Amino acid sequence: MELIDSLLARVPDYRLTVQSFAVLVVAAFVHYVGQRVLAHLRRRSAATHNRYDDALLAAIGKPFGWFVWVVAASWALELADGAFEAGLVDEVHRLREVAVVWVLAWFAVRFIREVEAQVIHAAPGEGHMDVATASAIAKILRIVVLVTAVLLAMQAFGFSIASVLAFGGLGGLAVGFAARDMLANFFGALMIFLDRPFSVGDWVRSPDQEIEGTVEDIGWRLTRIRTFDQRPLYVPNATFAKLTVENPSRMLNRRIYETIGLRYDDLAVLPDIVADVERMLREHPDIDQERTLMVNFVTFGASSLDFFVYTFTKTTDWQTFHVVKQDVLFKIAQVIQSHGAEIAFPTQVMHLTGPTA
Repeated sequence: MELIDSLLARVPDYRLTVQSFAVLVVAAFVHYVGQRVLAHLRRRSAATHNRYDDALLAAIGKPFGWFVWVVAASWALELADGAFEAGLVDEVHRLREVAVVWVLAWFAVRFIREVEAQVIHAAPGEGHMDVATASAIAKILRIVVLVTAVLLAMQAFGFSIASVLAFGGLGGLAVGFAARDMLANFFGALMIFLDRPFSVGDWVRSPDQEIEGTVEDIGWRLTRIRTFDQRPLYVPNATFAKLTVENPSRMLNRRIYETIGLRYDDLAVLPDIVADVERMLREHPDIDQERTLMVNFVTFGASSLDFFVYTFTKTTDWQTFHVVKQDVLFKIAQVIQSHGAEIAFPTQVMHLTGPTA
């Protein structure tokens, strides 16, 4: 009898083993039901205009499944540890805390990525954000999430966060002195993302340096610009803090400013020509009538009577602008010809006097 009792005492408690198995079965059921519910909610949310519920449901699927299995597995291990008396409860608790932290961080990173895609592809006026700004904000948020997750995981393993932060502060000071240019470029990129003087796809140029082209990418260290002869130009972001940058892509109109000279023989018809040119511009469908429009005789030139045309086109497209400008110039030439006048070109008149008889 004593022998049988001794053997039974060494056999693990079968009830705890059965409970561990039951926990895994329940976890499988919860995982299955949860995924079916999330799929149903995703179909329902697709019919709504709220983009954030779509992002939330798209991001939560896989992390939810891992969360269920992490909790269930740790619980089952605790029950098994009670059956076998292995003394692993503290380690299981620590691993569960770390696993839960990383599952939540994974979900947060996925949610940030989904929201980033939603705001980039949104229609203008519906929360749309340009690619560079959305990408920058998303990168910063992901870095914050990952750093927070690392600190929480280190705390779970017994590290002091205060000590880590103090060491990081001293290390950051040393790195700051060693990598001043890199930090200057980083903060230069941050100012570009915040102030948004230009975005990817904009045509930019600087009168201070020979920088002109289309912005292809804004990184944390460099901005890549494609020049009009298709050469890539890599500009450190810190450079933009010292430059005047012009962004023609954001102009409201394009300007036509031309000075035209007539012969002095056409002085009598000059007022009619000026009036007809102004009338033509005010009736032109591609001229913005809400902007300044001026046609005035301006000066007696060396060999011409000069009047200027000052107006703005509705289009900002460079190619379309030149088509409109060409049409305007042709019509000005037609107005001049209709009055029997001619456009002047540089001439000189020489008066010769002979000897008097």
